[in-house]
Amino acid sequence: MRIAQVAPLIEPVPPKLYGGTERVVSYITEELVKRGHRVTLFASGDSKTKAELRSVIGKSIRLDGSNPDSFAYHTLELSDVLSLADEFDVIHCHLEYLAFPFSRLFGVPTVHTLHGKLDYPYWRPMMECYPDVPLVSISDSQRRPVSDMDVCWMDTIHHGLPESNFMLYPGEDGYLAFYSRMSPEKHPDLAIEVAKRSGIPLKMAGKVDNKDREYFKTKIKPMLDHPLVEFIGEIGEEERPVFLGNARALLFPIEWPEPFGLVMIESMAVGTPVIARPYGAVPEVIDEGVTGLIAQDVEGLVDAVRKVDRIGREGCLLRAQEQFSVEAMVDRYEKVYQRLIVQDESTRSGLFKI
Repeated sequence: MRIAQVAPLIEPVPPKLYGGTERVVSYITEELVKRGHRVTLFASGDSKTKAELRSVIGKSIRLDGSNPDSFAYHTLELSDVLSLADEFDVIHCHLEYLAFPFSRLFGVPTVHTLHGKLDYPYWRPMMECYPDVPLVSISDSQRRPVSDMDVCWMDTIHHGLPESNFMLYPGEDGYLAFYSRMSPEKHPDLAIEVAKRSGIPLKMAGKVDNKDREYFKTKIKPMLDHPLVEFIGEIGEEERPVFLGNARALLFPIEWPEPFGLVMIESMAVGTPVIARPYGAVPEVIDEGVTGLIAQDVEGLVDAVRKVDRIGREGCLLRAQEQFSVEAMVDRYEKVYQRLIVQDESTRSGLFKI
């Protein structure tokens, strides 16, 4: 198949630092190339891929100090896809609703993977306006805010990791890890509280978005002045497995409808179990007692920390390997592509019947 992958321009593909969506786009793209498909990746110019790379911007937006306009460059990117649309059998967009209007112009089967949460108020009128746009969700729970609507869901496809990401680490440093955006819904404050009550060191890594700087400055930064807590900041691709793999457990104390939570399977892939709160996709991703523990409040999270050593690290890795491989993920995307192509051919043949 001739496949276009259309990525956000916020981070490079794969991201040098934080960036879950761009990482998943990279995994899909490279696996499709490996399978012999002709893939064109539309992404920022600092991306790395074995596919053909097309870029309308030399450097990813968050890493570009000139602060380019996101909407303008994504419009240019979609215009570039449109100009080449007839060269593809299928177009796969990862730009949320931005690509919906363009997909009606492409004249080529197009599917959109939604990577964000769908409880924002604009999603309902968006779904009403584009009920025929083929969509993929990344968890069943992601769909709940629009579950009563007539939406063209093609499948739910969980994220998957390449085989090279699965490597057993002993967790010998014994600290608790927190890896996420430093934002209110991710609750780094609860991770700090759990560490303090457990008496176990906590290492924190992640980015601080501009919109979260005031929260980080006023709420989190004062809490970092504790002997058990260490804030590392953003870490890159090579550092992440070591950071997660040397931890006793990953703390994921979110309080929002998490669409998937890529860091959970990245942690499991190195044998480190996850301790999380039961929001969003968490119950779909964590196999209770095998790859992690789920608790509602701080007391429950502290109790989970005490029990987490009962989870075997090798068993954690093996279950993650069974459930969240890149091969399984791309198998399902290929089936979606094939269904769309068949539907398109059927529609076209019907139009030309006399």
